[in-house]
Amino acid sequence: MKTPVAGLLLAALILGACRQGTPVPTPTPTAAAQLAPAETTEVVPAFATRLAQFEAVLQADPPVLLLDGLDDAQQAAQTLALRSPDFQRYWRDPASGAALRTEIIRVDPARESDLTDATAACQTGQCFRVELYNYAYNLTTVAIADVSAQAVWAVTHYPDTQPDLNPRLTELAVAIARDTFNQPGMARSLGFTPDQATAVMASIKTALNGTRCERSRHLCAAPTFLAGGHALWTIVDLTDGVMVGVRWTELGASSGVPITEQGLQNEVVTARYCERTTPLERDGWQLDYMLTSSDGLRLSAVRFGGRPVLESAKLVDWHVSYSQSDGFGYSDAIGCPIFSAAAVVAFNGPQVLEIPGGFALVQDFRSEVWPLPCNYRYEQRFEFYQDGRFRVVVGNLGRGCGTDGVYRPVVRLHWAKADWHWSEWNGAEWRPWPAEGWQLQTSETEYTPEGYQYRLTDGVGRGYFVTPGQGQFGDGGRGDNAYVYITAHAAGRDEGDSDMLTVGPCCNVDYHQGPEKFIEPAPEALTSGDLVLWYVPQMENDEVPGQEYCWADAVLEAGVYVPRVWPCYAGPLFTPLGGP
Repeated sequence: MKTPVAGLLLAALILGACRQGTPVPTPTPTAAAQLAPAETTEVVPAFATRLAQFEAVLQADPPVLLLDGLDDAQQAAQTLALRSPDFQRYWRDPASGAALRTEIIRVDPARESDLTDATAACQTGQCFRVELYNYAYNLTTVAIADVSAQAVWAVTHYPDTQPDLNPRLTELAVAIARDTFNQPGMARSLGFTPDQATAVMASIKTALNGTRCERSRHLCAAPTFLAGGHALWTIVDLTDGVMVGVRWTELGASSGVPITEQGLQNEVVTARYCERTTPLERDGWQLDYMLTSSDGLRLSAVRFGGRPVLESAKLVDWHVSYSQSDGFGYSDAIGCPIFSAAAVVAFNGPQVLEIPGGFALVQDFRSEVWPLPCNYRYEQRFEFYQDGRFRVVVGNLGRGCGTDGVYRPVVRLHWAKADWHWSEWNGAEWRPWPAEGWQLQTSETEYTPEGYQYRLTDGVGRGYFVTPGQGQFGDGGRGDNAYVYITAHAAGRDEGDSDMLTVGPCCNVDYHQGPEKFIEPAPEALTSGDLVLWYVPQMENDEVPGQEYCWADAVLEAGVYVPRVWPCYAGPLFTPLGGP
């Protein structure tokens, strides 16, 4: 990675020890480099104000920083959640009783994609999703509060999981970055003053290896400032209130002209596709679909020929990593354009398209001024065929915040309840998996002559062969290089049935992409037959002329600028076995 300021790698400011994840202290990570003490000990003005707020809140009852600016119904939902004993579970240290730093992050109307069996009453009630973040334990608690019934139907705790940032935290991240750059000598060392530029991607969570932002131990954001052909990333730790690192990425050549369209009608998309499901019946297939707050386009109740196939299918996260050595980037969410935690939102509604032998359900997600640098465009695509095959496809249409991005979308497929058995082809026979686990598709992976890698069968021999991408689907994909996880569906626990928070950190280069938290430390035996398949392909962008991939730009044609896209697609094909 080239930098416009040679040797500029400001990294790893750690202020004090803080208890992370579960109620067990974690050691201070080794710092890659230290800022001078005179520049690290001073609390910047933006965070000094926030510390004063928390000092008062920790002595209050309840000891929670509340969300303001709420309407009457939201306020009632927040109050209901605060009264719930389960919601209060991690407010205080169990040994001393001292209050822990907690904050209400969101109070949003519960949508159908948030609902589970435990919250079925919300189909007729006025329910809200109340999110609480515990900075000490790095834990998010979600309550579903029913204002009409004056009840809290469900409370779920997510260890080592962080909420998406709200406007208050987004503004704080930008303010901390600007205050830090205003310190003596900082702007001069950069050769650039961020006060002169607008911050982009400020609401997106990030990580930076070698600091407490690594593995999402602290809540961190990455306000990014564009400077010519480069992007200046400021990695801001919102737990300690400091900027832990600065990184530059190259943006690549660009016309600098956004492509504008008038078709982004947020209110219409929200009303038609985010607040209710839409049924679809075609070519022997039956399914419901809707846009979620943060898990993209979700399919549910998928059937073929009258037989259940999937309980649900959705795209949980986009993990976008820049620089394999430094490990920083974004954890993106895609979803509805209004009242949503998504950073890249739905562009128009889902489209049903004709394809040879069947149809495709396609949803486009994009940043507002794509394809300018530091803007993103993603595609979800479900292909259904008349012979019972189907393919789940994810696509990146560029352009991103750098020329060295690796994209890892996290797909979740919950199979319809049956006596399912999962096995892999080892070159000679099908080998069953006795317990939950994961596997990486590599150049050494064995396939059947038909290209099958896995097999899913029920108690009577019906099921599906699974064919991962190897560049054979004719869509330009260069191979999925996918991590595949199989987990037992957790009865009584919400491990992804409702809208998920960001399930994993952005920038791990190994199997720690999020689904492993539902496997480790003690994998369950695959005895129930109720299975969830997680599929995480890996796609690397390329902006070299003639070999572009996962890339986009605005090019001049006939006197006007039009988008030019070099997409990358990935996703497995499922082929039925054992008859209709």
